[in-house]
Amino acid sequence: MPLLFIAWRNFCYRALSSFLTTLSLTLGVALVVVVLSIYGIITEAFVRNASVGCNLVVGPKGSALQLTLNSVYYLSQPIENLPFTTYMEFFPAERRAAMVEKYGGDPALGERDGKYAAYVGGGFAIPLALGDYFGEYRVVGTTTDFFERLRHGPEVDQPFSFEAGRPFVEYHPEHEVFEAVLGSRVAATMGLSVGDTMNPTHGDPEGKGHGQGFHVVGIMDPTGTPNDRAVFVNLEGFYLLEGHAKPVDTEALIAPPERGNSPGEIPADIDLLTIPEREVTSILVQNRPRMFAVPLQNMINESVQAQAAAPVGEINKLMSMFVGPITKALLAITAITCFVAAVGVLVAIYNSMNDRRRDIAIMRALGARRDSVTVIILLESLIIAVLGGLIGWLLAHLAIYASGGYIEAQTGVQISLWSLSENEIYLLPLVLLLSLIAGLVPALSAYRTDVGTNLSA
Repeated sequence: MPLLFIAWRNFCYRALSSFLTTLSLTLGVALVVVVLSIYGIITEAFVRNASVGCNLVVGPKGSALQLTLNSVYYLSQPIENLPFTTYMEFFPAERRAAMVEKYGGDPALGERDGKYAAYVGGGFAIPLALGDYFGEYRVVGTTTDFFERLRHGPEVDQPFSFEAGRPFVEYHPEHEVFEAVLGSRVAATMGLSVGDTMNPTHGDPEGKGHGQGFHVVGIMDPTGTPNDRAVFVNLEGFYLLEGHAKPVDTEALIAPPERGNSPGEIPADIDLLTIPEREVTSILVQNRPRMFAVPLQNMINESVQAQAAAPVGEINKLMSMFVGPITKALLAITAITCFVAAVGVLVAIYNSMNDRRRDIAIMRALGARRDSVTVIILLESLIIAVLGGLIGWLLAHLAIYASGGYIEAQTGVQISLWSLSENEIYLLPLVLLLSLIAGLVPALSAYRTDVGTNLSA
């Protein structure tokens, strides 16, 4: 009779004990798989969030990590604001002169290239204006370049797509400068759709409303980035909200020339803020070629008002500060769980040896060798390991798959039933090895069983 069949009959004969031991191992393996999967989801989410589509984030002097959290993750509070003229330093003289003509300001601003323009090259500089909320979500004032130039995804090559509607435009005949685009999570949780009106509050989620609403013209497809939980509004409309203009001496303002009414152009009856009245919270910068990123970062950091932070570097620091210790804790839990499961197998089989000594003695009397009896005990521990490991793995993946919708909504990470974390493939061999080691003690006990003593008992 094959030894594996005998081991299986022994497993079935002590059904309750075998079931409880296997259940204990199953729950342990399931916990380990869930822990490893959580680590994989966290890691992938950080990788996705690191793909922000820009080399540098420029903002006021202060904490580079806070600047990154505020401008990339829409967390924390803005350090301060930068003058609009800092944003203009990323453009050549022609673009700067057009801004002066459009908004009004010192004509000298348009007579030279911006001191950072040569370093941007074929890239972009996109302004962000923060400070308002819609519910718990940040309202981000920006330009149309955000949707036209910025990219996302692991390869940072995916343009933003829309579940419904379109990106906002600088001016719309019906909505004027008050258009908004919602991230996918904002639209889902706040219950808004294209055509509704979004009313931001000032300063914090419970702050006072401005009274001026923005027309929702688009809802973005999920990106798996912090953009899913933000509201993007036309920067010109953001500036025109109450309390958003920088206090200046109005008598010293240089007004822009009369604007025309060309299609798509903001008409003259909308009083845009002049350059001295404008501020930006931060600027997303992409260099082309990218070899200029470090020299540009050094030049900006040498200035009096501004600093430049590399988002990927700051996010890696964040991972080492927070995710690293969490990972070590999770791996420690994994090791302890596997050890406890192995001890459970050892205790269960060893405790059954007193009831099995006579059976083992009979087997020996019928011609079974010592090593055959030992192998039977080891095979029994391996049966428990295989059943517990496979069932635990399957249960964990079913639980993770059932939570896939929530996980994807929160992190953007898509979960399938057969998604494997990086270290998960080593789990079953580890469980088999530990169970085999745990089975050695009762197997040696069986090996040493005295035939004469136990037959006469």
